[in-house]
Amino acid sequence: MELAVKTLAGDAAGNIDLDDAIFGIDEIRGDILQRTVRWQLARRQAGTHKAKSRSEVNRTTKKSIKQKGSGGARHGSRNAPIFVGGGIAHGPRVRSHAHDLPKKIRKMALAHALSSKAKDSSIMVIDTCELDSPKTKGLIQAFKDLGIENALIISGTEVNENFARAARNIPNIDVLPVAGLNVYDILRRRTLVITKEAAEGIKARFDGAKAEAE
Repeated sequence: MELAVKTLAGDAAGNIDLDDAIFGIDEIRGDILQRTVRWQLARRQAGTHKAKSRSEVNRTTKKSIKQKGSGGARHGSRNAPIFVGGGIAHGPRVRSHAHDLPKKIRKMALAHALSSKAKDSSIMVIDTCELDSPKTKGLIQAFKDLGIENALIISGTEVNENFARAARNIPNIDVLPVAGLNVYDILRRRTLVITKEAAEGIKARFDGAKAEAE
């Protein structure tokens, strides 16, 4: 797959060939994307929710009413779940929500997410993501000229500090290094913008995963 390369100023900067095995998949597997997004969000979940059980409620354990003669049930202490202020039955506990997902599925999902952007013509390649000064106003105008409104921008191995500082004040714009490329962030933004260095890094990432599998 061949795409045109542009500069931040909107000028032409040649063409680039993208691997069809990564960016040219025809049949996008929505189920694989769903599984991977769910896996990512589950890992991000803190799992710090907690409710006190009956044994953790600080209430007296003295018998509340007489055993007989009240005409009601034979209640004991007031820390039972049926009473106001009592413990919570089957409430949430501190735990990890993370679950396993095979590396093969994660690799496949990333390729399908990248291919989905290419298939929708929602991928753009720019030469570099570097600025001489962290000026948000100038970067907003550059994005406007390029037609970038809601995008994930994948820089090279490292994100240029001036570019990152200028872009962080722009809504609906995310900037990540190539190592941070993930399925969830690709799908949540309308356009995927990658640099030439990022394209090479993505190919190297898949080649490395392939070599590791072999």
